[in-house]
Amino acid sequence: MTKSKILLFAALAAMLVSCGGKKSSGKPNFGDNEYAVRTIGAQSAELQTTYPATIRGMQDVEIRPKVSGFITKLCVKEGQAVKAGQLLFVIDNVTYAAAVRQAKAAVNSAKAQLNTARLTYNNNEKLFKNNVIGSYELQSAKNNMQAAAAALAQAEASYVSAKENLSYCYVTSPASGVIGDLPYRVGALVSASSQQPLTTVSNISTMQVYFSMTEKELLDMTKTAGGLHTAIKDYPAVKLQLADGTIYDHPGRVATVSGVIDATTGSVSMRADFPNPQHLLKSGGSGSIVVPHVSSSAIVIPQYAVAQVQDKHFVYIVGKDNKVKYSAVTVDPQDDGKNFIITSGLKVGDRIVVNGISSLTDGAEIKPITEAQYQEKLKKTEKLGAAQGDLKELKKAFGK
Repeated sequence: MTKSKILLFAALAAMLVSCGGKKSSGKPNFGDNEYAVRTIGAQSAELQTTYPATIRGMQDVEIRPKVSGFITKLCVKEGQAVKAGQLLFVIDNVTYAAAVRQAKAAVNSAKAQLNTARLTYNNNEKLFKNNVIGSYELQSAKNNMQAAAAALAQAEASYVSAKENLSYCYVTSPASGVIGDLPYRVGALVSASSQQPLTTVSNISTMQVYFSMTEKELLDMTKTAGGLHTAIKDYPAVKLQLADGTIYDHPGRVATVSGVIDATTGSVSMRADFPNPQHLLKSGGSGSIVVPHVSSSAIVIPQYAVAQVQDKHFVYIVGKDNKVKYSAVTVDPQDDGKNFIITSGLKVGDRIVVNGISSLTDGAEIKPITEAQYQEKLKKTEKLGAAQGDLKELKKAFGK
């Protein structure tokens, strides 16, 4: 070590001795009771309110069979995108195909009987004109022809019904969407009375997210906007917080508000629509609706000025006599990770300790200084700390 460096370290050591050689703790020890104090003022802040929500597709259609039978073919997979009219299931159609053939034969038979009855009536009409038969025989032939026509209409209706039942064996999608669960597989016996649907087709191009607002919140919103229709129209874009805590990329808009308040919960159901181009949202999912709103008179303080004990929050309020009072405050559950928005417990004009609260006790008397003064003292303390490090190096150099 050079002589000049040794002399420099000696000077630093002398300076540290003159300063008392104090060490840094959790709160920098300034050797006095000076604490940085801030006077509370109102400022503009973006607040947000969250509501639990359930996610539904724009159209969730339960697919149920109209006829009974065994599933003979499964044409789709879970999660597959389908179009309207696409074949989903095939139900055993042997019996229904036979019924169609039987009904078709009945139609042909009825047509033949009607033709015979018509010929008979036409022939009797000629005989009646030639006074060969009486009006009774003519009317009987006419009645038989009408009965044959009715029998044909009945047979044709049965034929249409049989064809309809046969078509029900081929279950198609009534809408475009995504296939849900498939509780039944090939060989399963299904019917119109089956407890579970064959599947659910969800149109998830746009997702409908349902949440509830209290009656008071609805009234406040309606009064402020001058009407429910205007309130919905002017409602800010909302965000969707997903189950993993992340915010969905696309904002949504409130589309409808239920006209009936639930007497049990005192809340009203609302719906927000979100685009779903990547099909990230799934019908049946859950999340939270985040409604932003700006407050021009919010009380915002840094988080390091707040002591947290379990789920409660406390600050040190400085009285007129400069004694601190350990006081509970309520914070908005949403924060930016750096500041808290105080909803109760503080008012404009209050003074709070913002630095070094871990070394304070309730009722302690302090000497308030500004935050700028506190930072200046903190810099001086850091310089002293660096000098202490140099002193250790000096002692090490001399083998002490």
